[in-house]
Amino acid sequence: MTQPPNQPPSGGFGAPQDPRQSGVPQPPGQPPQPPSGQPPQTPPPAAPQPGYGYPQQPGPYGQPQQPGPYGQPQQQPGPYGQPQQPGPYGTQPQQPGPYGQPQQAGPYGTQPQYGYPQPPTQPQFPAGPGTPPGGGDGKRKKLVVIVAAAVAALLVAGGVTYAVVGGGDDGGKKSEAKNKDPKPTASASADPGTGEGDGYDGKEDLNEGRQAGEAKVLWYKEAPKVPGSGGDAPGMWVQDGIAVKAAYKQLLAYHVDSGKAAWKPIEFPQKICAATQTATDDGRIVVAYKEGTKSSAKCNQLQVVDLKTGEKGWGKPVKEEGLFDFAMQSHLVVVGDVLMVGRDQSGTALRMSDGKKLFVAGKKDEGSCFPNGFAGGKKLIMALSCGASTPKQHDELQQLDPKTGRALWTKKFPKGWRISKLYSVSPTVVYLRNEEKKKWNISVLEENSDRTRSEIVTKDNFAPECGTSVLDRELGGCLGVTADDKYLYLPTDEKSDANDVVAFSLATGKEAWRAKSPTDETMLPLKMADGSLIAYIKPSYDSGGRVVSLATSGSHRPRTLLQHPKGTSRIESGFYSKDVDYVDGRFYISTTNIMSTSSESKLMLAFGK
Repeated sequence: MTQPPNQPPSGGFGAPQDPRQSGVPQPPGQPPQPPSGQPPQTPPPAAPQPGYGYPQQPGPYGQPQQPGPYGQPQQQPGPYGQPQQPGPYGTQPQQPGPYGQPQQAGPYGTQPQYGYPQPPTQPQFPAGPGTPPGGGDGKRKKLVVIVAAAVAALLVAGGVTYAVVGGGDDGGKKSEAKNKDPKPTASASADPGTGEGDGYDGKEDLNEGRQAGEAKVLWYKEAPKVPGSGGDAPGMWVQDGIAVKAAYKQLLAYHVDSGKAAWKPIEFPQKICAATQTATDDGRIVVAYKEGTKSSAKCNQLQVVDLKTGEKGWGKPVKEEGLFDFAMQSHLVVVGDVLMVGRDQSGTALRMSDGKKLFVAGKKDEGSCFPNGFAGGKKLIMALSCGASTPKQHDELQQLDPKTGRALWTKKFPKGWRISKLYSVSPTVVYLRNEEKKKWNISVLEENSDRTRSEIVTKDNFAPECGTSVLDRELGGCLGVTADDKYLYLPTDEKSDANDVVAFSLATGKEAWRAKSPTDETMLPLKMADGSLIAYIKPSYDSGGRVVSLATSGSHRPRTLLQHPKGTSRIESGFYSKDVDYVDGRFYISTTNIMSTSSESKLMLAFGK
């Protein structure tokens, strides 16, 4: 249904929930937190609770609801002829880490950018959708607290930052991932630990003690040594039998069946700071790196790379456009043959084939509206922040022609509602927050239109894992949420029991079906493949993770594709900031932040049969 600008949209999405467990809630869109022993970090901004309009019914814990953003009393049932339901996310408490220690929030509500130590966290506001659980989901099967305390003491005494040896989880999952065959395929056994191409040659056997029925670690790679300030490792691309990973100042490529180097590592003169999460149809990506070594160095140097051959294409700096255009952190998205380089309050579109500048997405309406994020894939979507600190403050969402920058449609949202994330580009599913009212909304837009098709109505709490930052302008990038042409898939948030994956009808916003996790650990939807939903079940300390498929019709009972070995569960759960993918029967997990010089830290693992 259409929602007129500057008027209360019909229906609603619940109301504030009670804080649970620790009583220290987290904000929405924040990534999972690293385990104890990691440098403490700054608190994220205030986060809202559910609701997008009219007042709601009491939440699941009996708390009275807050009035809607426009102050009307409860008057009528929701948009589908039924009373409003409590919101799906509610209050997300600060979660315990994998060793029973409280987690710390990242700067600006996201993971640390470059590994710098951060100030301690403060109590945070209740959360909306997109708040991930902490390391290991705060569930019962955790390692002894003493171990974490000892690790923390050693890390502090040694002057190093957190190593990927155990811990929490994070989002940053690439959106619009290509569909791949979910059927497991046989893989040649590799000698894990050779570290070919990454400067290590240890012989650690991660398959020691593997039980019958468990998948094996096909190969793994150690993280490169980085200075105390740490480094980024954005992106992971798996296609045409090659897995490619960015790490600090290198781009590394491995054959998926053996883990051996597929092509010579590409060395960059400075730190890698951004990368496209998806490749072009012909297998090219873009990596951005810093212009210098100073902390004030801009993220503005671009390099095109062919994933199959490792050959470099064009490379060039991209300049800032205007007084308030800052390139301290860039965000790169690809739409067909167009690269959008998003920055603070601006964006530059370049042609992938030759690097030619096509247009600049800048301010509009006499400077009152500024770009505030981009998403790519099948469409180029831009968020705008308009009329800041004025009575006309509001956010807008636009679909742009990727070749010309012309707005194909513009969706204006009422004052106070901020665009937080796109859960899907096509179909377009937007998650909004109202900071003042502590409420949220998930709206499904009609294809290639600003008209609202439906709004999600539910009483559950949900927790897709999203990374948000005031520094990068990424609208997508949530792990644990995906969509096809019929359903939006979201994971429920359970603190001490098996969670569900819920399919919501895009046509009505109502729940269509749900499937329960076969373990007590969180099940996260990843992608669609051959008509089935692929989901990842997180590891616990005494059980490895699992990859399952769920049929979208008939029985939705999860069917196990890979059961990861128990012996590597601690390493697997240690990727608190991660990228994951399942391609051709193999599961890949890699870190997106390298924050230690420890030889125990892992860059990437591949699991298979």
